[in-house]
Amino acid sequence: MSGNCTEDSGLPSAFTSKLSPGADICVGLAILSVVLLSVLGNGLVLLICYRRRKKLAGSELLCVNLAVVDFCCCVLFYPLSISSSFRHMWLGQRFTCVYYGLGCYIFGLCGMFTITAISVIRYLKTCYSLLDVWLEGVNIRLACAALWLVAVVWSSFPLFGWGEYVPEPYGLSCTVAWRGYHTSAKDAFYVICSFACFTMVPVLLIVLSQGLIIYKVSRFSYSLSARGIPNNLRRTEKRLTMMFFCISLGFIIAWAPYAVVSFLFIFYKDSGYMAPEGFVFPALFAKSSHIYNPFIYFYFNKTFQRELRGLLGSRCPVLGMNRVGVQLPPSHQGPHPIHIQLKECRGKKQERGQVKGRGPSNDNRGVNVCWGSILADTPELRGAQAKSLTQGSI
Repeated sequence: MSGNCTEDSGLPSAFTSKLSPGADICVGLAILSVVLLSVLGNGLVLLICYRRRKKLAGSELLCVNLAVVDFCCCVLFYPLSISSSFRHMWLGQRFTCVYYGLGCYIFGLCGMFTITAISVIRYLKTCYSLLDVWLEGVNIRLACAALWLVAVVWSSFPLFGWGEYVPEPYGLSCTVAWRGYHTSAKDAFYVICSFACFTMVPVLLIVLSQGLIIYKVSRFSYSLSARGIPNNLRRTEKRLTMMFFCISLGFIIAWAPYAVVSFLFIFYKDSGYMAPEGFVFPALFAKSSHIYNPFIYFYFNKTFQRELRGLLGSRCPVLGMNRVGVQLPPSHQGPHPIHIQLKECRGKKQERGQVKGRGPSNDNRGVNVCWGSILADTPELRGAQAKSLTQGSI
């Protein structure tokens, strides 16, 4: 088999782990943690997007596509690598190796293409606002379908003799036979195109687009500041820019070590230039790219924060309640702390000192106008509610 670590030692040794049993268990546990965190994070993203599926914008559809890639890759393929780690050999040998290599390469390419599309579309919408109408709805769905089609077609070439899927040097994963560059002209063509057209070009587009976006937003922000013009949209645009920048940067950083190690196969016919343990860290680090995107969404995107808060509140009502104190008149005997439920007011801000559903407050201090409160209307508290002061905040 061309591209195997030990071509002269037969098929079974190529699918045997080159690590110690203890290292195999560590690798398996590391991949298992990636799977659990990715399924939890990306599962929440997909659930939230399903709840607000009628309100999704174009860029959010691409984020959904990226979450699908990360979720499915961890569910469909990584369990095979985990099981093989605990067995100290690749389970299923040739058939499962092709299945794992083909699937991971499809989802890896689709993830890279999706982040490239996000970066390019963000650049076009930021610098050429006239394209906003075109870069929405059906066209974004067509772009997602095209990304999957290109990824599937290019990943299928090794099934027809252009390239090959073989075990990685440490024996617990499978990938494209990067050393096929030395075996035949067809394999060399596939390896070179994979690096040049399907790795370097997307990375350059991501870097160029994100750089131009940051330059454009910074210049616009400076222009407004110089004129003394306050603009809340400027802050929102900065948050979106930073969110997509972190997603792009994280993907590149996660996959860079693996790409470099794989690229070195072009110049070396065997893996003797590096111990098998040296290939493990780049592979595990690349798998970590499935984890952090949900955390980036929840940190930068207030819509995701609000939807997550609502989701947790609907599943666990206790999380949607806050204990607050109520200031009662001196004639009332003893304090009576109560529970009030806070709900979001999605409309315009109410006037200062006024709570939704109540009259103006007698207190001169400002009241949180973004959140209204619903008090229990009991005989004991009915007379005190007009003078009560809620003490608490979200």
